[in-house]
Amino acid sequence: MADPAGLFRRCNGETPLNSKKPESRAAQWSRRLKAFSSPQLGRSLFQLISTFMLFGGLWYVMYLSLDGPYWTTLLLAIPTAGLLIRLFIIQHDCGHGSFFKSKRASGIVGTGLGVLTLTPYDYWKKEHAIHHATSGLLDKRGHGDIDTLTVREYRELSKGRRFIYRLYRNPLVLFGIGPIWQFLIKHRVPITTPPGTKAGWASIFIANALTAGILVLVHFTIGFKAFLLIQVPITVVSSTLGVWLFYVQHQFEDTYWRKKEDWDYADAALIGSSHYDLGRILQWFTGNIGLHHIHHLNSRIPNYRLQQCLDAFPELQDVTRIGIIDSLQCLRLTLWDEDRGKLVGFVAARSASAGQPPCGRRSSLARPRFDDYRQSNIR
Repeated sequence: MADPAGLFRRCNGETPLNSKKPESRAAQWSRRLKAFSSPQLGRSLFQLISTFMLFGGLWYVMYLSLDGPYWTTLLLAIPTAGLLIRLFIIQHDCGHGSFFKSKRASGIVGTGLGVLTLTPYDYWKKEHAIHHATSGLLDKRGHGDIDTLTVREYRELSKGRRFIYRLYRNPLVLFGIGPIWQFLIKHRVPITTPPGTKAGWASIFIANALTAGILVLVHFTIGFKAFLLIQVPITVVSSTLGVWLFYVQHQFEDTYWRKKEDWDYADAALIGSSHYDLGRILQWFTGNIGLHHIHHLNSRIPNYRLQQCLDAFPELQDVTRIGIIDSLQCLRLTLWDEDRGKLVGFVAARSASAGQPPCGRRSSLARPRFDDYRQSNIR
């Protein structure tokens, strides 16, 4: 890719990748949402400090619990992992420039949190920017997304390559081996960095050096055994749930994939990103990332203002809404059917007339109403 820095600017400026018109739909939405796209320093500091203190407090309680039955430590790992996910969302917002106005402050906080989340800040920031700039674009798959083949591409594969793809899409691989590959290998060794990202390479080495420093401190304080008994379950739960959240946000039946000539940034956000309805408690732990369609529409909106944005624009509720139970059905969806314009499973892909249980439900507003709105002028 010739201009990754340009992609990053376009992503965070909410300008569609293939639009040259002065007032595109994405630009119109950016203008309408501008009032929400400014971080509030007090709220950002409170969220950062309170979440970090809760995480540190629970981590210490887990350490104390090692004197008792280990199952209590494992139970405590669940809310602690939830807080680590919340810290990752803060790091994520720093990468988008939506948590602090200061780029330097974002870099310092993002780099520090990246040690806890096992996610090198600059490396991930650039790859994630490419994801935002090309989400739903069939010609630009492979950056920050779940590998997804079309039905036609899958049929053209040899039996051996079909087996490999089916194995990759197996939930045990995606959510078992996948997090290990992502956080313990890919984020530790710069073998798959985006093109032209020397800063990304450097961030990986910096993260590794800081991690090594922490391990030295662990050796001279609580010891490796206690550390691993605490940190391993936290990492397993948080990384698995993190991959799951990312999966559900784009891998649902009525998602959006188009060729470059038909691709639209706003459609990719509003149609290709879900509203994952997790309920208030889980929404708090996940930093409102379930409102993913709004985040993709304008990544400058801080996580703590996404719900306000949804409440202010009823039309943003007319997207694919997925509940926790509904989301489990998304595991069956593995291939993009270009003819039917939806994700289907391997069985359904064998026949154009085969059915597939729906994953996700529309809100009470009908789909045609959303289509009508898309054609109107946004003021």
